[in-house]
Amino acid sequence: MTAPFTEALRPAQGFMFDLDGTLILSDRNLGGYTLLSGAIELLTDLQARGIPYLALTNGSAYPAAKQAPRLRALGLPITDEHLFTPNSVAGHVFRQRGFEKVLVLGTQGVIDALNVEGIATVRPDEPGAAQADAVYVAWYPECAMPDVHAACEAVLGGAALFSASDVPFFASSGGRAFGYSCAIGGAIARVTGVEPEVTGKPSLHAMDFVAARLGVPVEGVVVIGDDPKVETEMARAGGAMGIGITTGTTSAAEWAAQAPERRPHRVIDNLAEVAGLGLLD
Repeated sequence: MTAPFTEALRPAQGFMFDLDGTLILSDRNLGGYTLLSGAIELLTDLQARGIPYLALTNGSAYPAAKQAPRLRALGLPITDEHLFTPNSVAGHVFRQRGFEKVLVLGTQGVIDALNVEGIATVRPDEPGAAQADAVYVAWYPECAMPDVHAACEAVLGGAALFSASDVPFFASSGGRAFGYSCAIGGAIARVTGVEPEVTGKPSLHAMDFVAARLGVPVEGVVVIGDDPKVETEMARAGGAMGIGITTGTTSAAEWAAQAPERRPHRVIDNLAEVAGLGLLD
């Protein structure tokens, strides 16, 4: 059932999908996926119509080359080139700003993803960490106080501070799962007084990145996601169209209670309902 949102919709020129809570649900350890209803059918339809689409997750644990094959094993038609993470956006931002070395608080998957983007990285316990141009905080369950200390030293020494995500929780098959980059970035900010610049959703870095990868203007992008503070806020801030879905963190009643900057153009209970919104006419 579509919620009673009546704002006019423009024809869709491209689609961005969230992963967890929208196309799939991961387990709490990000090791297994459950496919959500209507996902395969919608992506297959878009593919047949020649409408570009991609998936942008705030999960930064794995590079696309590792995660996309798992999604295809579920039947989702998502190539490595159409799956992006905050690491993808971060690599673009770091290149634009000319950073020569980035101190990474993240898993090996985060480091690998940045290296693929051409970014030189250093770990907190390696020589030169304090002299890094920037600190990047991502998925890092093993983070310890020496890591936070090293990051704080670099930031206090002038390094820019970035975070993959500032979202405290995300949807999983076991309920709410903890967002590590939010907690770690918050600890560094508390010590240094420097708030991290977010590269993932809902940042405009991410929105502009999505539109550029789709090859369409931001106004023609449809953003579908389950979190009003993430996908919908990004869509509203950037001028895209936002579609909220109830398969993740947010119920229909919670969607209806959102402030204007987080209220989507439409709310759906299933991805199969996208076909009836008039976006594909």
